[in-house]
Amino acid sequence: MKKVAIIAIISFIFFNFSFLDAKAEALPEDYGAKGALQDSSITLKEALTYAIQDEYLAQARYDAIIKEFGEIRPFSQIKIAEQRHITALLPLFTRYNITVPENNASQYTTTPKTLKEAFEAGVQGEVDNIAMYEKLADLPDLPQDVQTVMTRLGDASKNHLAAFKKGLSQYQ
Repeated sequence: MKKVAIIAIISFIFFNFSFLDAKAEALPEDYGAKGALQDSSITLKEALTYAIQDEYLAQARYDAIIKEFGEIRPFSQIKIAEQRHITALLPLFTRYNITVPENNASQYTTTPKTLKEAFEAGVQGEVDNIAMYEKLADLPDLPQDVQTVMTRLGDASKNHLAAFKKGLSQYQ
């Protein structure tokens, strides 16, 4: 009887917690690159918010992938780079007296089932990130220092995209 109870408890725990990733919330329309790419009138506050949200989202995505598949390249390296991107954005929030948004990106992140899906997610995330930074860098009313950071982060993301495309090519 004791064995049956233990098996029932373990089964309950496994069944209820193994699908946690599938229950991630849908990404809001106004979050990160998705929000920036749809917004037709972006303020300085919104530009910085979209940028850091997208960096949070990338970092959460790579955290989930690393947790599932281990410390594999390029995910482990690019996760560190995403932290550098966040670090580059933070002084701009301070300089322009804008509150840094909460990092709640993990609630919007699901874990890919395969490494191929992980690389595909990396590619798509960086494509969106680059498009966002190109749009933000071209905004006419942004201060020059903000435009410079947006350009540099977009350029860095092009390297990330190349790494993910290379990784994905092994599955083609």
